[in-house]
Amino acid sequence: MRNNRNKPRENRRSAQNRPVPSANSFLDEMKNDIAAFFEINSGESFSQAAVLENFDVNERKMKLLTNGLIGELTDEGLLTRHPDGTYQFNESDQTVEGVVDHVNPRFAFVGTGSGDRDDDIYVSTEDLNGAIDGDTVKVKRLSGSSYGSRSQGRSRRVEGRVTEVVERGRSELVGRIETWPNYGQVIPDSKKIYEEIYIPKDKLGEAKDGDKVIIRMTRFPDGRHRPEGEVISVLGQAGEHNTEMHAILAEFGLPVHFPDAVEQESERISEQIPEEEIAKRRDMRGVTTFTIDPEDAKDFDDALSVLMLENGNYEIGVHIADVTHYIRMGTALEDEAFKRGTSVYLVDRVVPMLPEKLSNNLCSLRPNEDKLTFSAVFEMTPDAKVKKEWFGRTVIHSDRRFAYEEAQNVVDTGQGDYLEELRLLNEIAFKLRDERFRHGAINFETVEVRFKLDENGVPLSVYPKVRKDAHKLIEEFMLLANKRVAEFVHNLSRGEHPNVMVYRVHDSPDFEKLRTFATFAGRFGYKLKVDNEKELSKSFNTMMDDLEGQPEQNALQQLAIRTMAKARYSTEDIGHFGLAFRRYSHFTSPIRRYPDMMAHRLLQHYLDGGKSVDREEYEARCKQSSDRERVAVDAERASIKYKQVEFMSRMDRDQEFAGVITGVTDFGMFVEITETSAEGLVRMTDLEDDFYEFDKDNYRLIGKRTKRIFAFGDTVKVRVKEANLARRSLDLWLVDGKSTPSGSLKSRLTRRESKAGEGRSKSRSGGTGGSKREKPVKAKSDRKRR
Repeated sequence: MRNNRNKPRENRRSAQNRPVPSANSFLDEMKNDIAAFFEINSGESFSQAAVLENFDVNERKMKLLTNGLIGELTDEGLLTRHPDGTYQFNESDQTVEGVVDHVNPRFAFVGTGSGDRDDDIYVSTEDLNGAIDGDTVKVKRLSGSSYGSRSQGRSRRVEGRVTEVVERGRSELVGRIETWPNYGQVIPDSKKIYEEIYIPKDKLGEAKDGDKVIIRMTRFPDGRHRPEGEVISVLGQAGEHNTEMHAILAEFGLPVHFPDAVEQESERISEQIPEEEIAKRRDMRGVTTFTIDPEDAKDFDDALSVLMLENGNYEIGVHIADVTHYIRMGTALEDEAFKRGTSVYLVDRVVPMLPEKLSNNLCSLRPNEDKLTFSAVFEMTPDAKVKKEWFGRTVIHSDRRFAYEEAQNVVDTGQGDYLEELRLLNEIAFKLRDERFRHGAINFETVEVRFKLDENGVPLSVYPKVRKDAHKLIEEFMLLANKRVAEFVHNLSRGEHPNVMVYRVHDSPDFEKLRTFATFAGRFGYKLKVDNEKELSKSFNTMMDDLEGQPEQNALQQLAIRTMAKARYSTEDIGHFGLAFRRYSHFTSPIRRYPDMMAHRLLQHYLDGGKSVDREEYEARCKQSSDRERVAVDAERASIKYKQVEFMSRMDRDQEFAGVITGVTDFGMFVEITETSAEGLVRMTDLEDDFYEFDKDNYRLIGKRTKRIFAFGDTVKVRVKEANLARRSLDLWLVDGKSTPSGSLKSRLTRRESKAGEGRSKSRSGGTGGSKREKPVKAKSDRKRR
């Protein structure tokens, strides 16, 4: 290129890391150079001849190629062709707005809102221009480079540079403070904030060295100045149970208390049910009704009723607390429920969506009390077919409160209250479940971790949550109600446009990602058919059954889930892929989920003959609910991670633990300890027996001299090196520096054949997950949210 023009931006990939160019990568590089030339000289326009001259292109074939690439850039909207035949960089089309996801210290992604993570823009940290994780920004696409290339077998991802911070995602941060004579600095708890925050001496307040504090940002990083802040609240000494739980709440912007106006409004609600209100409803107080919930539950938002009919069928009622009878639009209670979006479940506490008077009293279907409910009542045949259905407001009287364990014991032993009703519901639930799986539902049963805590919140033990038939019984009837409500509202539609409804939707998976996962799972001996959507669910479920009890079970289950789209709320009627339902809503938990409140209101509106509502208003509310759900999930995971690390910190440093490699990176490997499900990092620098190279395509580390391999799914033995409570992270030592392969294909198949012969029943449940960004593959426990 001649020196009379500005040179195009250099690709950020260093030259030594580039592959030998193929024909495609050569054209990509050439196209990038042309685009960069126009971008740098964006104030000018150029003829094709001028571009050829600038690049010293004289050979005929190269002229044709160059002109063709200019045409491609014009078709893509990056260049504009003027009437005089010259071309100019299209400045307006290159800036988009999105939210920063700062995935590691080196780079971030800016989400474009397309729903496809591959469309997100890669931004190096030096180009964030003062933006931090969670900020809404304007980002300018850099046409001279892209992250990955076709020649490397990866999707091309556009790079960008932040030009403006539109809105700060957070003005307050939580972290541990270190104090010095003339200043302090805060190490943020968030793993996506990588700089310490400088605190001037006069802004330290009452904070002492080692305290957990909340700070308000007074200056954000800009490349010249470090971030600065002031202490606005001291939570307590870092490492103390309550301090850390409050720190997690503050980190994710979750409230500790309800505003006074909300509490006062709830206290003014009468606890008496007027007779005129009962007269408006279907009275089902005479029908056998009970609740089945966790033993420690305080709010019971669903109940089941059973009535034997003379024709041999059964009337089964799914009764849901009528929250919207008490919470009306335009009230402080409604606004707060919308703002919170969901209840949040940390390891030791609940951050409820509704004040206690509503969640634990008025709307809790406690035994031996009349309660107002919204019900779905089905006439069902012995083979679980719905013959008739009715939806509307009711009044019920629960006869019994069962814990899951109590209901399971009645079914198992044949003794106890309401044996006939429980066994009937259990039989129908099995038939409903089998029907779901015949229609293509996918089994995403994952391990949920529970803790036994002492009176000070110290974890005494870690154990997996066991799901038995009683859990699945309730689940199936809730799924039935959610599905049939969605279908009912749709069928009430008048005119050419269907009624607006709040749906729980789950997109079909990206089959290219599924094929990548299938190839990976195949290395462990698992066959997954992904070319035919009809065969996919059966193939997936077979794999999930085969995984049960294997060392790689949790890791592969979580990786499989992450190949799927995330479930979300929407007015768009696209169905639920994971559950294989054409339409599906959330109707059954209005005490803890705002979308269920919306579904109740919409159902009653249409039952009253109302016309379809404004879609945009409800879509915005759906987006808010989905966003709040993601925050809740992240907070719940953070509390689980903290307690896992705290539990491991109490272990003898000489104690050895069996573990499974759940992720490999260029800086080490992640190992999940089988006994506690805690995940830690064995750093590459601590593997001193050899120099290890990272083989990203095969998820493994390879010793350069010994050729020793540490691969995803291998079993190893580890010891705790360091438990960092402040960062909720574990560092591990590898015991002998040797991996133990988790089994050859032949031995896996033998184990599976042996398992199949045992005749054990397989647990199934619907669930959803989503794909992660380009990060180390990790396995974590997930609370299921259908």
